[in-house]
Parts: sequence; C-alpha cells; structure tokens
Amino acid sequence: MLAAFEGWNDACQAATNTIRHLLNHYESEEIRHISCDGYYDYQVSRPMLCRVTGRPRIIWPQTTFYEVMLREDLRVYALLAPEPNYRWREYCRQCLHIADELDVDRIVTLGSMFADCPHTRPLPIDVSHDLDGCGRSCDCGANTGQDGYSGPVGIPTILDDMAREQSFDTTSIWVSIPQYMGDYDCAPATLALLRRLDGILGFDLDTGDLEPRTREWSAKGTMLLRCSDQLADYVHRLEHQWDVAEAARTATANNPQQAEQLVREAEDFLKNL
Repeated sequence: MLAAFEGWNDACQAATNTIRHLLNHYESEEIRHISCDGYYDYQVSRPMLCRVTGRPRIIWPQTTFYEVMLREDLRVYALLAPEPNYRWREYCRQCLHIADELDVDRIVTLGSMFADCPHTRPLPIDVSHDLDGCGRSCDCGANTGQDGYSGPVGIPTILDDMAREQSFDTTSIWVSIPQYMGDYDCAPATLALLRRLDGILGFDLDTGDLEPRTREWSAKGTMLLRCSDQLADYVHRLEHQWDVAEAARTATANNPQQAEQLVREAEDFLKNL
C-alpha cells in the first residue's frame, strides 16, 4: 500500500501528485474511507464547496483508499489524505487495520521536503527499508535527503513506525526540492518518486508527461539564475557541494583516503567563499 499526505510532508505536492498520477494513468477505484470526524481542524484543512451538475456540495477532508490495477496480475492499494491534526496514533491504527483487512504486507510512505539542493542536479532522494523486522536499512543512492535526520516528523513517519511495530514490511521514500524554486508543481520530484517505485514494484510505471514538464521546470530554474547574480552564486555553491559529495561517495568504494581528501577540499572551498 502506497501512502501520501497533503500538507507539511508534501512540498510542491510531489508526494500526493505521485498517487494522483497513478490514479489518472491506471484503472482505479475508491474502496474504503476514513471519516474526517475527530481527526481534522477545519480551520486548517477546510471543507471545500464544489458544484456537481450545477448543485453545491460540501466536500469534507477524508482519507480515501484506492485499488490501482497496474496490469492484470499486479495490483496495489493507495492511501491519499490531508495530514490529520489530531489523534495520530488512533488514526494510524485505523489505517493499518484497513491495510490488514486488504491483506497488505508492505507499507510504502511517500514524502517531499524543501532543502538546500540545486535544480541542475538530480534531486536528492532517500529510500529506507525495514523488511521482515531486520531493522532499518538505507538505499539512498548518491544523494541523501532524510538519511540521519533528527527533528520534527509528520504523519508518514508515524505511520511507518507503527507499521513496523505491527510487523508490516515498510519502505519510506523522500525527495528533496530546491526551496528557491518556490512551491509550484515540481514534476521532477514526482518523477523521481515514480522511478523509485519502479524498483520496489518491479514494474516500469507510465510517466506520462512528467519528462517534458521536468524540462520546463529546469528551464524555469535557469531563467531565475539569469535574473539574480546572488541566486546564481548560491546555486553554484550547492552544485559544488553536490559534485564533491558524489565524487566522494564514488571514491569511497575504491579508495577511502581519496574520499577524505575530497571532503577536505570541499571544506576549504566553502571556507573561502
């Protein structure tokens, strides 16, 4: 079961847009709901007024579970909801009870966050697994976002933790987004999450128009740099940090001393800025 929550855990709506992308590109149907009562502050997660066939209708915040048919022999479930404001433990217990009823054996939580990273490099992504109770392992690739993080957490982290306690296999995937790009839609972040899901599901997901939209997003970032020398200098520093970290990680596998030298060079570079 894939899970994504609107709000604090969903920079540029990248995590929830991943779920919406699957719902739009594959056969899917709503199968369960959790009522909003007792979980939401309506001054934070406000009800929405919609018009259906010309008649007004109030849509209340709620948690919706979907069945998604990726192909005839491959089915996943998806949870989509605003982050609740109250009673998180009870809320997560209810979500996991539904997952258990659906015979789910693995919970995959998705998140996105703003960070100091350049738009000119692959967005940092962090993937953490806990399979068969063997403990948390990290599959972060070249760039880490949440690896080693300590601090406030959102509902995906709580759901992930309670799922492990109830013996579900768990995977947590977080993508980092350059804060200077603003809070508009970030196609490359959604694309990065989908590509990580490819490996987990063993299935190449349809990316739709995400690749051309990613190029448009990158072009927007390039235009921003042309308009601000200060921003261009900032991004140049981020690029150097990314490149050194990438080189150090590659060198570590072959030559730990070379990796240490690269780290020292990076520190000297930053001191001289």
